[in-house]
Amino acid sequence: MKSRRKYRVGVHTSISGGISKSIDRAVSLKCTTMQIFSHNPRQWKKYELGDDEVKQFKLFRKRYDIKPVFIHASYLINMAARAALILGKSIDLLSYEMEMADKLGAEYVVLHTGSASNDSERIARKRAAKSIIKAIGKNRYRSSLILENTSGERGDIASSVKALAEIIDICNCDNIAGICIDTCHAFSAGYDITEKGGVDQLMSEIEKYAGLDKMKLLHLNDSKKPLGSGIDRHEHIGKGFIGLKGFKNLLCDSRLKNVPLILETPKKEENDDKINLRKIRNILKNGK
Repeated sequence: MKSRRKYRVGVHTSISGGISKSIDRAVSLKCTTMQIFSHNPRQWKKYELGDDEVKQFKLFRKRYDIKPVFIHASYLINMAARAALILGKSIDLLSYEMEMADKLGAEYVVLHTGSASNDSERIARKRAAKSIIKAIGKNRYRSSLILENTSGERGDIASSVKALAEIIDICNCDNIAGICIDTCHAFSAGYDITEKGGVDQLMSEIEKYAGLDKMKLLHLNDSKKPLGSGIDRHEHIGKGFIGLKGFKNLLCDSRLKNVPLILETPKKEENDDKINLRKIRNILKNGK
């Protein structure tokens, strides 16, 4: 049976050449939502947006109905760091990411919470929550923070839905809207979404621990590594261990009908995004 549901589908889009260029790239791929970095994600250095850049970005996204817009926070941020220097820089950079989201009118900032730094996961989650509050709790940003699941690598503190929900509950902050689930990360952490039972397990945990209304974004990535590997290696849709069957099982679940979809698949060839988007749109349209 063909799906009659409407999805917001997009990709993580480059800001090279100016942040408004990301809109052009999204539109060329017929995206209806998008994700960007606000600056170089592998540097602590901040980038100050000019007024003209901001104005053009807002104008273009309104003209082409791109929504919601997600900003992915820097990979350097570790809200659970024990080292005072790294923790301080992480808190400061997360505040900056929220400020940039507000400036651009983006709805959400997506955050990897960090690593346990040789502490127990529970202690690290408490430290991460405290750090998040320091970064955003005293300000009421128009944009909202969402926390992303991780792949179960050594030190990960947020590889399960329950762990994500625990951090959110400790924070108890209105500026945290909910969670983002990455398919590669979930699969690597042990959620077998290649089977309908595994999809139901994942969705049931979201419903139990976070609430379906807190599911704000789904990152679509196949996995280069097998189930439960604990290794984060994204692959093209249908080319990894999740396979087209897994994405069909997941995307045909009615509990995801209102969740925006963003691809973060590899970009080695010019047509990579087009090919991956085509596969996802075909599943959404035809169920296969």
